[in-house]
Amino acid sequence: MQTPASTIAIVAIAALLAWRAYARFRRMVGRQRLSNVRPWITLTIFPLLLVLFVTSAHTHPERLLWLAGGLIAGGALSLYGLRKTLFEPTPQGLYYTPNAHIGIALSVLFVARIIYRFFEVYAAEPLSPANGAVDFARSPLTLVVFGLLAGYYMGYAVGLVRWRMRVLQAKKARESVTTTPE
Repeated sequence: MQTPASTIAIVAIAALLAWRAYARFRRMVGRQRLSNVRPWITLTIFPLLLVLFVTSAHTHPERLLWLAGGLIAGGALSLYGLRKTLFEPTPQGLYYTPNAHIGIALSVLFVARIIYRFFEVYAAEPLSPANGAVDFARSPLTLVVFGLLAGYYMGYAVGLVRWRMRVLQAKKARESVTTTPE
């Protein structure tokens, strides 16, 4: 008996998503060194993905409201998350520990939406028009979940960049005071 290629593809994608979800979960709940690059990648990738979602859903402006609502809620959640984050400037580098509850909740939401979508696609009839990627991007549920995640990650990345800039400015100010001749 031969395994269908579609089943192998689904298993491979599921394994990849499980690995990425695990990596995301570990990163969101523990102490992390602030990368010079990661916030900027977030601030590049998520706006590009937003453009793709907007272009896919532009024929249904009411669905864009779901995306906007998710973005606003995600932005507000990022402000709350930044207030709950433990920031640590150390001689070894800049470290931060995000709020574990927010990280776990967002990871579960992300994984639940992916599992639900796989179930939708797998349970649908093969010729059903709901299987298309465009319909996936037009789903109000997908738009609000993506908006929430994008708003949170972009807001959080902006907060991390601003914190880094404040720490570096304070360090420069201290160094200029100690090196200024009297």
